[in-house]
Amino acid sequence: MAASAVLAGCSVVGVRSGTETLEYEVVADLGEDLEVREYPARLAAEARLPGRDKSSEAFGLLFDYIKGANEGNQEVAMTTPVQSDAGAQKIAMTTPVQTDTAETDDGRPVTVMRFFLPRKYTAETAPVPTDDRLSLIQLGPEQVAVLRFSGFGFESSVREEKRRLMERLRATVWQPAGPATALFYDPPWTLPFFRRNEVAVPVTRAGS
Repeated sequence: MAASAVLAGCSVVGVRSGTETLEYEVVADLGEDLEVREYPARLAAEARLPGRDKSSEAFGLLFDYIKGANEGNQEVAMTTPVQSDAGAQKIAMTTPVQTDTAETDDGRPVTVMRFFLPRKYTAETAPVPTDDRLSLIQLGPEQVAVLRFSGFGFESSVREEKRRLMERLRATVWQPAGPATALFYDPPWTLPFFRRNEVAVPVTRAGS
């Protein structure tokens, strides 16, 4: 599947206006849209599907989850619109949406996508997915180098921005500590030059 279609899917609910966005603290401004952020612990619903081109399927599973395909049994206050379904929770969406291709221990590709849950949820209170291809994951605090870029975020663009991110980090005290991922914030109808896209990688400070 074309990366442009994947991006459109990932961005459908990534509307910044009125949508909760992950909190972070900027710990280093490296100039030209590059910074290091400190993210607190956060909770995400994660889809992990075998194959490289499963982003559309992963998005569908996660979107169904926040629309009520879960084992929740408590009423949840929503962003606009407010809705409560009997026996299921409709969960507010946050931005950004995170997507990447990883590999299993035996080298097989896996598509990974995460929707970050609103801050009010904990691992104990978040609704449990009914689809066994989804899981709730608790991410600990971490420092992340982030490079911002605009445009539609096609696969080739994301690949080039990841390369630029790694190249620019070589000249700093911040060293990659894991694989790079892509973050998307805007709905597909947003004009290319207004779009907020990011590539991000966990980092450690040399000598720390």
